[in-house]
This record gives sequence, structure tokens and C-alpha cells, in this order.
Amino acid sequence: MSDSDLQIGYQDAVPLACETDPAWLPLALERFDEVLCDHAHCEKKAASQAISFLATWPEKVRLVQAMSRLAHEELTHFRQVYDRIQARGLVLGRDPGNPYAKALRKQVRADNEATRLTDLLLVCALIEARSHERLALLADALPDEDLRQFYAGLAQAEGGHARLFVQLAIQYDERNEALRRLAELSTAEGEILSALPVKPRIH
Repeated sequence: MSDSDLQIGYQDAVPLACETDPAWLPLALERFDEVLCDHAHCEKKAASQAISFLATWPEKVRLVQAMSRLAHEELTHFRQVYDRIQARGLVLGRDPGNPYAKALRKQVRADNEATRLTDLLLVCALIEARSHERLALLADALPDEDLRQFYAGLAQAEGGHARLFVQLAIQYDERNEALRRLAELSTAEGEILSALPVKPRIH
């Protein structure tokens, strides 16, 4: 299969092993300013991760093409969230770190470059899928119409990003193996999320 021609598609929703704790949404609405700042950090780190992919594997044409576009889109989302932070009179502050993402990245195999790439792509797919779920919850529940529309659009984008990462994993690994590994990592993601306290964050 050519790097420049993605032949194997993946159009399904990326599976999550569990739904978000019902306690998350009312907490997120009550402390939405904190969620907004965390969301900005998430978009910034998503752009950084996309750049890391193209810097680490510059020989993989399809990956570089996809990640360069994704980095631009994630930075655009960061600016859109940041504009709303400023409009509310908030200060972004430093990123306090994300135990969810750190724990999930520990699941990445380091056997060789091939398995590392597959796992990194699938971890990103699951992070985007969880973002899609939570942004959609916000889109349905926020009292402000502008914010509801904003988050509905972002939720749709995150779902597309999740599918893109799985498509890339399928391209650079054997399809059945990539999907088998996705199921394993989805189970791990659910366990990680369930073990963490519910906080006003995207993850």
C-alpha cells in the first residue's frame, strides 16, 4: 500500500469501553471556566502531538500529510477556545498536567518502531473519541446557545480525528491486528478513566 494513498478506510465510531461518569456533566457545567481552560490545553497538546508524529516519522508520506493538516486545525481550535477564555476575563495559566493521558501513554508498546507507531496512533484515537463524547455532552447541556453550537462543531471534529487516527493505524499495520489492539487499549482507557476522580476537565 502506498503511503500517499489510504486504501483501507475506517468510518465507524471509535469504541469506548465505558461512558463518562454521570457526575461529570453537572460538575463541568458548574465549573465551566476550569473546563474551558483545560480544553485550551488539550487543543494545544493535540497540535503538539501531531507535529511530533511528522517530526518522528518524516518518511511516512500519508502520516506527514495528515498530521500537518491536523496540527493546523488543532491550533485553530486552541485559538477559538482561547478567545473565549479571554472574553470571560480569564487567564489560561500553566498546564497542570493530565494524569489520564499520561496513564494511557504508558500503554504504548516500545518493542519496536512499528508497534510504537500503532499504539501511539490508537491512543490518540481514544483520546479524541473521549473528547468527542464529552464535548457532545457539553453541546447538549450548556445554557448559552453560542457555546452549544461551538461545542457541537468541535465534537464532530473530534470524532473525525478519532477515525483518522484509526485509519492511519490500519495503513501502517495489519488491519485485524490494529483493530485487535484498539480493543485492548479501549479497555485500558476505560479502566484508567474509571480509576481517576471526576474533575471539571475534558479528560
